[in-house]
Amino acid sequence: MALSDEQYRELTDVRVHEPARIAAALAARRRRTSVTADGMMFLVAADHTARGMIGLRDDPLAMADRRSMLDRLLVALEHPRVDGVLASAEIMEDLVLLGALDDRIAIGTMNRGGLAGATWTLDDRFTAYDAARVHAANLDGGKMLLRIDDADAASAPTIEACAHAVQELSDRRLLAMVEPIPYTRDAQGNAVWDHDPLKLVRAVAVSGALSATSAYNWLKIQATDDIATVARVTSQPLLLLGGAPGPDPKATFALWEQGLAQPTVHGLVIGRTLLYPADGDVAGAVATAAALVEQAAKGKR
Repeated sequence: MALSDEQYRELTDVRVHEPARIAAALAARRRRTSVTADGMMFLVAADHTARGMIGLRDDPLAMADRRSMLDRLLVALEHPRVDGVLASAEIMEDLVLLGALDDRIAIGTMNRGGLAGATWTLDDRFTAYDAARVHAANLDGGKMLLRIDDADAASAPTIEACAHAVQELSDRRLLAMVEPIPYTRDAQGNAVWDHDPLKLVRAVAVSGALSATSAYNWLKIQATDDIATVARVTSQPLLLLGGAPGPDPKATFALWEQGLAQPTVHGLVIGRTLLYPADGDVAGAVATAAALVEQAAKGKR
């Protein structure tokens, strides 16, 4: 489904002339009675631009065209195996105005203040949804990014803020999705992913224990080579994230397949790898990932 000129123009016109229509559309959204149909969840992530991530590969503006992003999201959401979307508020609002969120899982991203490349990036403040507004917007849950660097004190307030958010979502019986990522500094002093598998195990252990309940927790983790070790850290359901698209899509899909076979892994949350594949075939990339989720669902029955 490609957006027409009229449909795209209307997204701005609503904000100019009838902004109250957005809240009304969210309130009227038809929600599912359960977060999964068969125990597996497949979400498309579209919250990167809210943290200032607009470039991809060698194109500094790859994700800066909102119409193109919405076209790609609509293609992904057309696939019957895709359960829904994880997005920042403005994208969620565009999608609901386009009628794309009925019978879908909608997860609002919460902390986007740790801008990509900023000196304060680990101080990831809640600048998007909070739990009260996730509930008010008739969404199914909220997602938070938790990057942990023992050498950066900015990690501490982020851990505390995430703990409060998990509790507040759980109090409302809304899904709390936490994305733990160990971080370190490279030779130039830039904050980067720490790919030490033991650090990821530790980060997952910390994230799984946030707040006074884990009843509604789902953890969003990296698909590492040693995914079996990571997946044993908790009994909470895990979702594999995509991260930045790698040079070898087949290797990426193979990692997802390996991860989905783990008993505690219950799906995928993939963004750029599916929405901006190197060959431009969004539908093909989504179909390949969907087949892996379907295969894993059958294996867990």
